Amino acid sequence: MKTTENSEAFYERLTQQLAEDRSWPGPYLFKFIVPSGEQRIEQVREFFKAGEADIQVRESSNGNYSSISIKLVMDSPEAIVQKYREVSSVDGVISL
Repeated sequence: MKTTENSEAFYERLTQQLAEDRSWPGPYLFKFIVPSGEQRIEQVREFFKAGEADIQVRESSNGNYSSISIKLVMDSPEAIVQKYREVSSVDGVISL
């Protein structure tokens, strides 16, 4: 996702919702979809190497896409948004 007015508005809403709905630090589940291929999966994993992340990868039934679920304790809504911004640099990634 390129940084646009729409994505900025999304990130602002997400930050506000997370701040209102939960107390921090706490666990958060990131979900991404990438075109299948170990290179893109590894690119996403690299953004979560510093933490104690639980990473699950599942390939779609037709093998064209992989879903990546990453559970990690995060310090704040802003830290979550920062991770989404970082991962958005991976070609073809869809953040859920």
